[in-house]
Amino acid sequence: MQILIRTLALGLCAAGAARAHDTWLQTNTPAVHPGDAIEIDLYLGNHGNNHRDFKVAGKADLAHSTVFVVEPDGKRLDLQGSFVDRGYMPKEGFWSARFEPTAPGLYLAAQASDQIVHYAPERVVRSAKTFFEVSTSLDRVPPNLPGFDRVIGDPLELVALSNPIAPAGPGVPLRVRLLFHGQPLAGETVSFIPAGETLEPGFDPRYERRTDAAGAASFSPTEPGYYLIVAHREVAAPAGASYQSIKYSATMTVIVPALCPCCGD
Repeated sequence: MQILIRTLALGLCAAGAARAHDTWLQTNTPAVHPGDAIEIDLYLGNHGNNHRDFKVAGKADLAHSTVFVVEPDGKRLDLQGSFVDRGYMPKEGFWSARFEPTAPGLYLAAQASDQIVHYAPERVVRSAKTFFEVSTSLDRVPPNLPGFDRVIGDPLELVALSNPIAPAGPGVPLRVRLLFHGQPLAGETVSFIPAGETLEPGFDPRYERRTDAAGAASFSPTEPGYYLIVAHREVAAPAGASYQSIKYSATMTVIVPALCPCCGD
């Protein structure tokens, strides 16, 4: 199955407008054959509606990011030098890396950044994840492969509790756990944003959930497509810091297929 979405880039209106944008990673397809190429794109966005949309708003600062792929055996491969600029202007477009996996299994791509924005002033800590599978058969990919629940160790992190690749499809729950410095975070909002959808102001019960005591949240998509899973947290800066607050964001991007890739239903 090949799914490709390229979101139109929106220019930055002012420097201060970008201070709390989130990053996310997405691939052009959820599964490839061994030795085939997959595109891993890095975006900066969800600027509108209290940071609950799926729109590009500028370009991620790659120089201050770490980006890597975790292979099925747990080995990390640095992607930093593989990205090419897909924008015409310095702050427009997105970054894209071509990756050619060889071993079958489930792969996790991750990005993180931690910057002090002096004009705000605040500290912005971001993390992003996405997944893809490598299989010799793309219409019957193996279900429930291990590795989807790896904890990277980001300050604010979304961890998958169910395999995001297979089984998957409309009606199959997307389950995640929200961690803050490694501990489950209860009572926080997690947004499950379909590409192209506008969430209602405030809390949108169609696409948002509150984490339970174990930090878990679950959402059952009704339509296929890209889903951006987002969580935020803001805390006061420690005493003596050069900034006033710390804004954390964690994202996870999932492709929901129309037909389950492991059973065809």
